[in-house]
Amino acid sequence: MSNHYDHAQVQEFWQYVWERDDVYALPEDATDPTYVLGMFPYTSGTLHMGHVRNYAITDAYARYRRMQGDDVLHPMGWDAFGLPAENAAFERKTDPQSWTEACIRRMREELETMGFGYDWSREITTCEPEYYRWNQWLFKRLYEAGLVEYEAASVNWCPDCETVLAAAQVEEREVERSETSALASGEAASREDEHSESSDRGSGEAASREHERVCWRCETPVGRRELDQWFFTITDYAEELHDGLADLEGWPDGVREIQRNWIGRQEGTRISFEVPDYDGDDDAGTVDVFSTRPETVYGATYLAVSPGHDLARELAETDDAVADYVDTVREQDPSEVGFAGVETDVTAIHPLTGEELPVYVAGYVLDDVGTGAVMGVPAHNERDHTFALEHDLPIEQVVIPSTPDKRTSLEDGPYTDEGILEHSGEYDGLESDVARERVVAEHDALEEDVTYRLRDWLISRQRYWGTPIPVVHCEDCGHVLVPDEELPVELPEFVRTTGNPLEAHDSFRETECPDCGGSARRETDTMDTFVDSSWYFLRFLSPHLEDAPFDTELADEWLPVDVYVGGEEHAILHLLYTRFFTKALADLDLLDRREPITELRSQGTVLYDGEKMSSSKGNVVAPQEYGSETTRLFVLSAAHPEQDFEWTANNVRGAYDLQQTLYGMAAAFVEEGDTRVERLDHDEYIAREIDRTIAAVTEEYDRFRFHRAATEIQELARLLRRYREYDRPHGEIYRRGLLALAALIAPMAPHLGEECWNKLRGDGLVVEADWPEPEGDLDDYRRERQLVETTLADVRDIVDTAAIDDPERIELVVAQEWKYDVLRLVDDRVDETLADVDTGSLVDQVLETDAVSGLEVDRETVATFVADLIDRGERADLEHVLAAADELALLDRSSWLVTDEFDADVVVRRASDDAELAERARPGKPAIRIR
Repeated sequence: MSNHYDHAQVQEFWQYVWERDDVYALPEDATDPTYVLGMFPYTSGTLHMGHVRNYAITDAYARYRRMQGDDVLHPMGWDAFGLPAENAAFERKTDPQSWTEACIRRMREELETMGFGYDWSREITTCEPEYYRWNQWLFKRLYEAGLVEYEAASVNWCPDCETVLAAAQVEEREVERSETSALASGEAASREDEHSESSDRGSGEAASREHERVCWRCETPVGRRELDQWFFTITDYAEELHDGLADLEGWPDGVREIQRNWIGRQEGTRISFEVPDYDGDDDAGTVDVFSTRPETVYGATYLAVSPGHDLARELAETDDAVADYVDTVREQDPSEVGFAGVETDVTAIHPLTGEELPVYVAGYVLDDVGTGAVMGVPAHNERDHTFALEHDLPIEQVVIPSTPDKRTSLEDGPYTDEGILEHSGEYDGLESDVARERVVAEHDALEEDVTYRLRDWLISRQRYWGTPIPVVHCEDCGHVLVPDEELPVELPEFVRTTGNPLEAHDSFRETECPDCGGSARRETDTMDTFVDSSWYFLRFLSPHLEDAPFDTELADEWLPVDVYVGGEEHAILHLLYTRFFTKALADLDLLDRREPITELRSQGTVLYDGEKMSSSKGNVVAPQEYGSETTRLFVLSAAHPEQDFEWTANNVRGAYDLQQTLYGMAAAFVEEGDTRVERLDHDEYIAREIDRTIAAVTEEYDRFRFHRAATEIQELARLLRRYREYDRPHGEIYRRGLLALAALIAPMAPHLGEECWNKLRGDGLVVEADWPEPEGDLDDYRRERQLVETTLADVRDIVDTAAIDDPERIELVVAQEWKYDVLRLVDDRVDETLADVDTGSLVDQVLETDAVSGLEVDRETVATFVADLIDRGERADLEHVLAAADELALLDRSSWLVTDEFDADVVVRRASDDAELAERARPGKPAIRIR
């Protein structure tokens, strides 16, 4: 019989058996199953190591929960729309659908080869009309609820992808710029000291640390365009999205912080400036600004609005200079605008002084930050200072340092710290923080306010391979939603062209108005593919439902997703949008839940030569290169799921060797069968260690620490091999240990677990077996392990230090029972640290107790023992010490380990007449004598 494990020989058989028995299908009568989900893959062509790590994590946990007796929902589907598929198809002279379907076939086969256990009856594909019909249906419901807007906007434009990008799809990279440009376009600096805009804009950092805005996919520099676009008004949920993060205790702190920063909640003050004749009305209009430094309002010397502000648009209708400037900067990136601007013919009235301030249209003021308007306070704001110098505007200091040693000259830059007010009327002489509160409380034109960095979600994409937006544009009726009975609006046959293929498709574009029947134009933009992934976890609940996107009753029962695994890079795209969708659907009475995910697990990156695996870098390792089971076991055992780790052949060898060890042990046991029936002390130790391993591995699986579970399995295998070499094993105990190993490894290496389980004649399939249970009480298992490990380490240390080549006799002497009693009494009576204990008083208390007073122990001995505890700084902690009888019994049962290692006689006894050993022995720390 061969003891070599060949995964390739067994995987096809076991996968056939699992499929035949439909072991991964969720029972029809399941109630509130454990919902385990990995972020479904984009259909890019093949699986990469990031996919394998993600799905190995979810698969191991789903298998573990199933063996624990849970009904488990573990589905898989395909994120199949998107620009990369369109580009790939273009390069290969095919169409996106054909390319995508080929990718899905290949990737599904790879997933099956890896042995991942999915309920394939629930498979969904987002590019199928059966799925994207419900994207359109949900769009309509959101539209009817007032959560969709269609408006002209200056948007991010990628010239390479030829489509608009949402704010979250624009990334930054470092570039070198001049100091002036750096001030205009900075994106990263904190704005806690700024008065005019929210936290993502404005920086006075050196040019070497500036950033350029690039497309998240192709890294092409992003520009701006003025287009009519569709938006989901996610900003309506900004406050709830922000506040709800505090309750997501099962989410990584890093992800919550990323979302918190992206939402960008900022407390401040809204200040209203009157602008006479604004809006063309007889009454003066107002322009609001948002400031976190309202106490500097007396230093305002101008008002500036963004080129997209309503005031700028209104003035551009009659002012050629304003119109020319707006046209010039409309499609420029903020980094290109600098501090140019144009003065207008209108003025603003200072709300506290009544002074007239000039009004500028300035590109450094951004449409989508704050209110799109700022009060210019050049003395106390970096960018306002630069703008004022550029346009020769007054710089009036109204805050001075509290201490005279601080710089006050404004020639080189503004003063942005706290201080004392001056030139501020009745507030002169006040500390700035005091004045800040008073000026807001005492003037109606100033009102406490909160702003958010979060912008509305731009969903329009000028591409073919996406969900058609279900809207018809009619000259008479306006925007008309396509009736539900006409959904889905299906994509037409692909037309190869530059730009938006749907725009060039006459038969798709030209249609009739659903309301009036007249000629109309179908919307040719498609939806951002993040719409597809914002609710797909709901479709998995009822993937074949034909009259609704999902079963509301099931959703209310089965949600939220219990465990969701994916990369942290999705924090401000997919994960934020998913939270928004869930809250919006709840407000539409389609859900009871307002948060989609209970526990989020972020996976780390697999590195090769210190870098993330990438085809462009040529450092990719194919999942099947080392065998699928070795690969999945390695990615789970190499590190904590959230940590990055390095892929090396030597480390992969460890996962391979573990498989060979476990299989070889099972095969050898079946082949040799040389066991005995009587139970000896060392058998009892092995039985107990099997229990300890089960308890430890269970805890590690519960905490997703698969790397530690693998270590525990490896240690038990090593111990069982040593046990078999030491003596003929007890047949029942040894087989139980091998079955436990097969079950414990099965979630991580299912083919191996199944093969070993089958050889050992385990009941049924291991994938459907009950999780192993300890046979005894395991409250003390950590203390038991610690005692054995530290005692063995102490023996080794003595042998090495004393240079004892061949020890003949090793005595392990356990402390007298009274020391255990005293230790417990000390633990009961001492709340503070031991260093603060009055030793004499404590000894008196101990001697007065019944547990000690009846013993033949003198005060000096007790005092010495207590003083020794204090000198060592050891807290009398019951978590680390066993009861006296248990410690003696455990050392006796484990003494064979000492005998086996040192080939010496081992005696375990209680300290009695030997004064030296009795004094040295302490609870949890036996005295040791070696001869």
